[in-house]
Amino acid sequence: MPTLPPFKPSQASATETHSLPLPLPMGRSEAFSLPITLLLLSLLLFPYSMADPRKLSLVQQQPLVLQYHNGPLLTGNLTVHLLWYGRFSASQRSIIADFVRSLSAVSPAAPSTASWWSTTARYRGAATRISLGLQLLDEKYSLGKSLTSADLVTLAARAGHHRDSVTAVLTSSDVAVEGFCMSRCGTHGSAPAGRRGRVRFTYLWVGDSEVQCPGQCAWPFHQPMYGPQTPPLVAPNGDVGMDGMVINLATLLAGTVTNPYGDGYYQGPATAPLEAVTACTGMFGSGAYPGYPGKTLLDPTTGASYNAKGLAARKYLLPAMWDPKTSQCTTLV
Repeated sequence: MPTLPPFKPSQASATETHSLPLPLPMGRSEAFSLPITLLLLSLLLFPYSMADPRKLSLVQQQPLVLQYHNGPLLTGNLTVHLLWYGRFSASQRSIIADFVRSLSAVSPAAPSTASWWSTTARYRGAATRISLGLQLLDEKYSLGKSLTSADLVTLAARAGHHRDSVTAVLTSSDVAVEGFCMSRCGTHGSAPAGRRGRVRFTYLWVGDSEVQCPGQCAWPFHQPMYGPQTPPLVAPNGDVGMDGMVINLATLLAGTVTNPYGDGYYQGPATAPLEAVTACTGMFGSGAYPGYPGKTLLDPTTGASYNAKGLAARKYLLPAMWDPKTSQCTTLV
């Protein structure tokens, strides 16, 4: 069962540190950002390319190993609460809710969303079973349409029920969030909870990028803003913003359970860690390389690209995840 550990300064400095507003006690939050996809693809021109399997052929490949830093992971039963900030249609909310429900489902045929998620069980040999919890609506933009990182923590705290759970704050396409589209597509982190702030709860945030930066945070369902101009893929659920959010939500959920407090699994500096999925950015199918997502499955009716099946006949495109047993980025197809 995942538990809330005592709150103490992380051994690794976080990418962002903020004072927490009320209603939480004043304290320290820790957040790990999901960098913009195409910025990570540019790692080929940076020394980190030595650790990226999508390397230039002239560069000798080094093993991609996410080190375990001896901190707690989230295992056992984990509830995911969804806080919808802004206006989302019922059909949009169902795309995300069905995805969360599919993570631990047993019925869909392979390749399934659940088989993708099962890779997280290979981190220290412990499985995390996901269930959908509360869905909270904030359609009146209670904190306005321009949010800071501290605002995200405030919103996540509203869900309560922090034990054995993570709250996902999802912002609509007309909401600006600090750093969104400029340096990150989403964030996961932890913050103090309780009257004395001696324990921490986990949270994450993902924004709908369809209006603000689809070429950055909804790739490969939109023409990229920079880099190779390959044709965009057709979104499996017919919504570029929501299908892009699924990719980023999947990435951050995997990072949350395998590196919840900054001392779990990651490679590189603690201030900019490569985690379970961000270590494999831009890879969705076999043969992937920078600017090309790889070979995917095609829906014969819609022409949409996907690599995972979920509940309610849903199809999703999920990113590669690093497999600690093979030390490789693994795709479903």
